[in-house]
Amino acid sequence: MTRISYSIASRCAIATALLALVAACGHQPDPAVTRGAPYDPYEQSNRINHERNKKLDRAVLRPVSTGYSAVMPDVAETGISNFATNLSLPGAMVNSALQGNGVGLTSDFYRFLVNTTVGLGGLIDVATELNMPARTDADFGQTLYTWGVHEGPYVQLPLIGPSTSRAVGGRVVDIFTNPLGYWIQDPESYYAVGTRVSKGMTARTRYSGAIDSVLYESADSYAATRSLYLQNRRFKLSGGGTGDMLDPYDTTGGAPAGTAVSADFEDPYDQ
Repeated sequence: MTRISYSIASRCAIATALLALVAACGHQPDPAVTRGAPYDPYEQSNRINHERNKKLDRAVLRPVSTGYSAVMPDVAETGISNFATNLSLPGAMVNSALQGNGVGLTSDFYRFLVNTTVGLGGLIDVATELNMPARTDADFGQTLYTWGVHEGPYVQLPLIGPSTSRAVGGRVVDIFTNPLGYWIQDPESYYAVGTRVSKGMTARTRYSGAIDSVLYESADSYAATRSLYLQNRRFKLSGGGTGDMLDPYDTTGGAPAGTAVSADFEDPYDQ
């Protein structure tokens, strides 16, 4: 068995097991507990992780990201971020296919084709300059949503930050759903990881005002982070609608969980 075929078989087996795990974890919360409030049964441990993440951000992530952006030319930062985004498009195409979203699949395919060829491998976002449809950013957490898997409990993960049990499962499976991951070999695969890290540092600096305001100026940064994440994640899953920001698969007639977010707002934690 070749290296690629073995990799495909092993990753498919892991992904199948993870799907079963996610389906079990994305359970329906008790409406008596969640009505009018986030479903956060792990708040005590979540708050511990939140404080640890804040300390890590203050000591490492914020100063390193600020220093990186200070020494890197803007054009280089933009090019690297564009390249990382372009590499993610095949994974988004797979998820659009799994969701039955033919329009999103097609638009992402043409965006990937144009940026990879005319845009020098994705360094230049030619597709946006040509006013092509925006990328879908489809992920497996979104795919699970379309399949009817419940949002599940809110969780605050070490390093990663705010999420839900459904989104966590989606993040893990997304590691295996991008076709490029099976074809890009070492050492090129490390370059791809490096561009994602660079994109993350650029985003930390770009949204530093919003992130610092939430983390270091809020009366309760944990609650503010939770509200921001859940509202924006649900806004994205709803397709940018302006209805109640409740997960339709977790709704039992309770009060709205929050207010719709402006379509112009970009979630600094959704990177």
